Amino acid sequence: MTTTTTTTKQPESEYQRHPEKTSGNSFLGDVWTNFLRWNLKKVREPFVLVFALVQPIIFLVLFSQVFGKLAGRAVPGGDYLAYLVPAIVIQVALITAAGSGTGFVQDIESGMFEKTLASPMSRTAVFTGKILSDLLLIVVPTLIMLGLGYVLGTSVTTGLLGVVGILGVALVFSVWFMAFSNVLGIVTGDVSVTGIATNLIQFPLLFASTAFVPVDALPGWLQVVSSMNPVTYGIDAARAIMLSGWTWGVIGQSLVVLVALDLLFGAIAVYFLGRASSSAAW
Repeated sequence: MTTTTTTTKQPESEYQRHPEKTSGNSFLGDVWTNFLRWNLKKVREPFVLVFALVQPIIFLVLFSQVFGKLAGRAVPGGDYLAYLVPAIVIQVALITAAGSGTGFVQDIESGMFEKTLASPMSRTAVFTGKILSDLLLIVVPTLIMLGLGYVLGTSVTTGLLGVVGILGVALVFSVWFMAFSNVLGIVTGDVSVTGIATNLIQFPLLFASTAFVPVDALPGWLQVVSSMNPVTYGIDAARAIMLSGWTWGVIGQSLVVLVALDLLFGAIAVYFLGRASSSAAW
């Protein structure tokens, strides 16, 4: 007697039916997943969005009124508003970047951070997706700032392409400080400590730069500090596009320095994410 064995064919998975689809574990898939997740978190916190939109207006009005008459004499051409707008754009980028690390802290407190680390997602993709979502917060305030400057009587000399250029400078500038803020968040695991530390750093960086007065108006020792300050490089590049046109000597030097800082601090952030993953595995 012959025994016939019947093998039941298992249904194909979605990936087997459509192998051409991007896997969720691909690098770009991981970046997209994290980008969407962080943007959804921001949408659920409307106060963050409102603050990101309102704060540039407050800064522009306050600083132009407080420093306008005094500092206008030291500004070439005497147009302090035109001098100030690029500085406020970079200031908004700096403040947005400073708050980036609190997102990781919230994930740590909720337990989501450990779940992310336990997943097979690329650590570089986790960091990249989060940074891209934070960069999105800079786009609209920057456009509002440049539009408000136009309404108040100043404009970008390089036109619409210059607006794109200033936005690009602001985004490139912000990445290194976002990475630094995220490292603080991962290491401290505390919202208060991360917020205090980034605030203690960002304001000296801002005022020890060419943000509000030309470098010649600063004391000698502060001129030296300003020349090594990343904020100065960001502001000088944005201001050159705003006032002087495509002066590539200034813009190129600034972008080289800022990109180098982005790569350095980005690598450090990914390293600490990797260390956190190893700790979570144990």
